[in-house]
Amino acid sequence: MAIDQCPQNFKDILKQKKTLKPPAYPWQDFALKIIDELNVPPQKRNSVFKVCKENPKSFIEKCLNETKELCQTGERWKYFFKVLSNKKDKS
Repeated sequence: MAIDQCPQNFKDILKQKKTLKPPAYPWQDFALKIIDELNVPPQKRNSVFKVCKENPKSFIEKCLNETKELCQTGERWKYFFKVLSNKKDKS
């Protein structure tokens, strides 16, 4: 901010403050972590949230660990969904 644009009083400072809401459920936070780690594109992020909501965390963690271990290059998020579908079919 330039000197001319500085807030003049405490009210202005509070108006400029931005608050981030924490995730409402633990699975949302976990989904955000997966999205970040696997560089999931915006159009597929809802799928990650859905998978995390509908499956146990331990199952998702196994799939994530397998993805990290086996897919070193390329689009890791695609491999993650492939592992998920394969493991679901087996159970």
